[in-house]
Amino acid sequence: MSHYRFPALATAVMAVAVTACATQPVPALATITGSATATPTASAAVEIPDTPVGRQLRWLLEAVTRLPVGDAELAGHFAPSFLDHIPPAQLNQALAGFGNMRLDRLDQAQERTLSATVTAAGKAFTLALGVDGTGKVDYIQFTGVAPASWSELDQRLRQAAPRAGFLAAELTGDGRCRPVHAVAGEKTFPLGSMFKLYVLGAVAERIRSGAFGWDTELTIRPELKSLPSGELQNRPDNSKVTVLEAARLMISISDNTAADLLIHQAGRKAVERVVRAWGGDRRNVPFLTTRELFVLKGADYPRHTERYLSLGTSARRGYLAGVVDKVPLSKVRPWAEPRDLDRLEWFATPAQVCRAYSGLARLKDARVGEVLSITDAGLRLDRNQWPVVWHKGGSEPGLLAMSFLARTSAGRTYVVSTTAVNPDAPFQQGPVALELLVLTRGAFGLVKSS
Repeated sequence: MSHYRFPALATAVMAVAVTACATQPVPALATITGSATATPTASAAVEIPDTPVGRQLRWLLEAVTRLPVGDAELAGHFAPSFLDHIPPAQLNQALAGFGNMRLDRLDQAQERTLSATVTAAGKAFTLALGVDGTGKVDYIQFTGVAPASWSELDQRLRQAAPRAGFLAAELTGDGRCRPVHAVAGEKTFPLGSMFKLYVLGAVAERIRSGAFGWDTELTIRPELKSLPSGELQNRPDNSKVTVLEAARLMISISDNTAADLLIHQAGRKAVERVVRAWGGDRRNVPFLTTRELFVLKGADYPRHTERYLSLGTSARRGYLAGVVDKVPLSKVRPWAEPRDLDRLEWFATPAQVCRAYSGLARLKDARVGEVLSITDAGLRLDRNQWPVVWHKGGSEPGLLAMSFLARTSAGRTYVVSTTAVNPDAPFQQGPVALELLVLTRGAFGLVKSS
């Protein structure tokens, strides 16, 4: 869940582009990991201009073959404003996924900006690079080429992950999900932090019933604190946060403590009722908190996991309350390899993810839309054509998942859900996450023209 110490169960890949500049928001980088592989840096046929930006491109192509790059060297090549937003450790993590990068061609080059086509992890990307007046990099972004057809999307999805699920569907006026295209759309996959869609729904339902309000204050009790991602775990014990702020943090930065506070406030069984009402997976009962999943997978593993999974639903509730909830977080140890993704997680089919978005939309609560619109995870749909974009994603070692709802200017609403699973090894998250994002962007173009 943490960017550095703990697995990324919680973090939607907020943005896989590495971006920092004064004119646009800086995306949160979510546990982008991988290993650098030394390869030839550029084709001899590609001539790199001897300009400030060209010299930085030449350095970058060589530097990604020997990651991690030291802080002092990075400071010599990246502008201070860039490193203020994306510090060296995080930058090295992001670039690690592009360690086998090869320059294929230079598409556009000026004194301080350039655009090039590169290949990394067998996939083509456009690299945009810019430097400031001192010649240091203040902008770098990788984007992929969107698929031109469903068959191309299917092929690229199969190449991205050993197991993948995908659904592009239109939400009809009566709230149904009308599939446009699917790959294993009815197959169950782990969700990662996409489970927080159900938590948000339960909170909104309880607010609608008058149980509490968006402005109700929650107490950050020490026993309710979880592990990163997020920031609420760092606030003083027994300090306060409103339901609305917790919801914003839970969705926008996948704050785990915020999610657990909201589960506690709404009630575990209220979340389970929403799962059932929206046609969710029965394995989400009991509905785990993030703290409980951390303990089950990270404390004295696999003892708690095996014991918990051996029990029935009622006994599992007892084991959570009587055993798991009493294990201190200090006992949790990080894990970097996939761990029980098909047995211990939160679960849904791509079709069920679509129904969750449908349930959230039917609530017609402006706060729900506000919370889900805080970040688009770097999807960057044309807002003139797609004025409404909602997002939630999730990840864990061996799991990358992302989902979006977007509404056209003409009022048609679509949901695209994409999940990649490798139960045997963690993903090289930079290129894989970026590829999934590009496939998702392409899917919205394809559904609009269908």
